[in-house]
Amino acid sequence: MEKNMNSNWKQKLTSRKFWAAVVGFVTAVATAFGFPELSEEACALIISGCAALAAFIIGEGIADAGRANASIDNIKDNNLAK
Repeated sequence: MEKNMNSNWKQKLTSRKFWAAVVGFVTAVATAFGFPELSEEACALIISGCAALAAFIIGEGIADAGRANASIDNIKDNNLAK
């Protein structure tokens, strides 16, 4: 199980979707901190950066759940075939 978790992190760190979400978040927050005061535009940038990360996290959660269900279905099918 430990080896599978390590390879899963390696896969996520090499994911283009992950880096797109990180870049979106960092860009939005860095731009927001360029404003002299916390204005409406700065708040909107921070919220949009957080939304990019939230979309990635939710998407990965759905994908992980789908893979887990597929794995369980394969185990059930293999046990029924015996």
